[in-house]
Amino acid sequence: MSVKVVYFQLPIVLSAFLLFLLQPIMAKQILPWFGGSASVWNTCVFFFQLLLLLGYLYAHALVRFAPPRTQAYIHIGMLAICVVSLPVIASGYWKSGEVDPAMRILMMLATTVGLPYFLLSSTSPLLQAWYARTTAAPYTLFAISNAASLGGLLAYPFLIEPFLNIAEQAWLWSAGFVLFACACAYVAVVSALAARGTTGDRASGRHMPLGEAPNMRLRLLWITLSALGSLALISITAFIAQNIASMPLIWVAPLAIYLITFILAFSGRDYSGWGTMLPALALSLAMVASYRSIDFIQEFQFSLPVFMAGLFFICLFCHAQLAATKPHPSRLTEFYILVSLGGALGSLAGSMLAPLLLSGDFEMPITLALFAALITWRARAAATTYRTGVALIAVMVAGVATWQIADQYATARVLVRNFYSALRILDTGEGAERRRTMEHAGVNHGSQYLDPARRGEALAYYSPSSGVALAIARQRELAAGKPLAAGFVGLGAGALAAYGESGDAFRFYEINPQVIDLAKREFTYLSDSKANISLALGDARLVLETEKPQAFGLIVVDAFSGDAIPLHLLTREAVAIYRKHLRPGGALLFHISNRFVDLQPALARLALEENLHARMVIDTPEGSKNDDSPLMDSDWVLMAEDPSWFKSPKLEEESEPLREAMRGRAWTDNFNNILSAIRLGGSH
Repeated sequence: MSVKVVYFQLPIVLSAFLLFLLQPIMAKQILPWFGGSASVWNTCVFFFQLLLLLGYLYAHALVRFAPPRTQAYIHIGMLAICVVSLPVIASGYWKSGEVDPAMRILMMLATTVGLPYFLLSSTSPLLQAWYARTTAAPYTLFAISNAASLGGLLAYPFLIEPFLNIAEQAWLWSAGFVLFACACAYVAVVSALAARGTTGDRASGRHMPLGEAPNMRLRLLWITLSALGSLALISITAFIAQNIASMPLIWVAPLAIYLITFILAFSGRDYSGWGTMLPALALSLAMVASYRSIDFIQEFQFSLPVFMAGLFFICLFCHAQLAATKPHPSRLTEFYILVSLGGALGSLAGSMLAPLLLSGDFEMPITLALFAALITWRARAAATTYRTGVALIAVMVAGVATWQIADQYATARVLVRNFYSALRILDTGEGAERRRTMEHAGVNHGSQYLDPARRGEALAYYSPSSGVALAIARQRELAAGKPLAAGFVGLGAGALAAYGESGDAFRFYEINPQVIDLAKREFTYLSDSKANISLALGDARLVLETEKPQAFGLIVVDAFSGDAIPLHLLTREAVAIYRKHLRPGGALLFHISNRFVDLQPALARLALEENLHARMVIDTPEGSKNDDSPLMDSDWVLMAEDPSWFKSPKLEEESEPLREAMRGRAWTDNFNNILSAIRLGGSH
């Protein structure tokens, strides 16, 4: 008895689509609970890779050790349990302000979506194994699965997130899972009946003669190829997001490329030859050579295609080699286990181990050097000319990578890294212009002159003509000589402490303990300030939720310059928390300088719905366009309940009304869409 391939295609397509749709849905749910960091997404990626491995192990064990009818009973029972556990909405119990929440995130994901994701992960290898009972060509279903994954990935930012709130997304996904469960249960039944008709439901559960067992070298090759492809995805995506195009959702394009290479590799054509190998090696050299070339990297219209193309050819080479060495269909589940094991190991190395073991963002050059070594090893049987050329380029890649990493240690005063960021302290300039800067990738977190006579000057985004400086001056004017109490979301080097005067109380909220340590140890803004300085460690919003009202005259939200825009600091719920801590007549400031994200329309909508008056200060300090200037252009949105707060000659002269508000409703914890704020031109 044969079973039509369409019966297998539907549940495989649904499972793959739901797998890659669930990842951003869950990340979006929990982002406000764990500080809004990009590392939250990286932790989720590792969890999903691990569950993929466990799902493949389950499929392998089920096919190898259970007869067909028993396989159907077990799998249908598991599907039923999953349906009962729906919807996939996380419990507020897991909400936390921990300094390093990685383990808590993993536990939350395991209890919320662990079983449904586990079953979805097992679908592709399990149904391919069932399909192999009647045909020896199941690998085309793997390409179909990856195509559906790509569809799920692209559907979220363009079709789901802009129109549905978080609860609606979770319920829609849950409805899709019920449909998948019904389709998969039907296939389990008809497949078991087909196997019974052809095999007599033999107790061994084997449905065809086993092909030749792969040797240990081949198994290790599968793991290595998959691990390097996964590590390349993680490391190159992180580098692009932090250095080239620091915009939200930039991870969509690299992940789409990763999936496309799987589709191509398992489509039936051979991409494992020199036509893939040489471009991959050449682009690896180009990427590692430009690793610290600021002039090239900042021209993202040139650098972004190079890094995207490099990722494409690296992943295509790894996945084409997997396809070229795939085993007999009877060994299919073992093959997928080893491929998923490699993917999990690569994700573990890039997402979890790199922040623990490396003091800088070095994983990309290390990955490229490892990849060059792999190509050299795979080319060992080629003609002497090719082999020599490949080896020469590989040595160049490894050498340049080593030099680039060593150069960072040589030029940086401090290199530190943790869950939230990779920070470095640099000393630049000469004489009275010599200054110290804190950087995370391409984002300046504050600078200070080293000359004792000038170290009280606020640099970077905080010049005397900036929106925050004007707001502080206005609040002092309204306070009529009374001390100023102010709260600052984000510390950086602590430059805003320079505006403190005797009797003032300045409280800084900072999620990254390394930032606090560096601000105290490498800069003197905090220790030199005349104000009384206090520091609160943790996500600002979560800390403010638990604190009694602080009666701040100003709250300054300064956390939007990087690639990971913490949207939970920009919602109506967040504004309600800020207003609880503002005294009557106080003001709320948002620093929105960002090359790729325009938050002004969203803030204009937020001000309208919260009945707040708002204006904007666009500051271009004198000399800021010079490459060696310590001052930077900045954009500030100022909000106040009382319109008279803006009735200051200086403030009226330097500020302007906000542009038209974005369409639709203001962002909330349950509904927000960063895609609408991205500006593709990359101009400030």
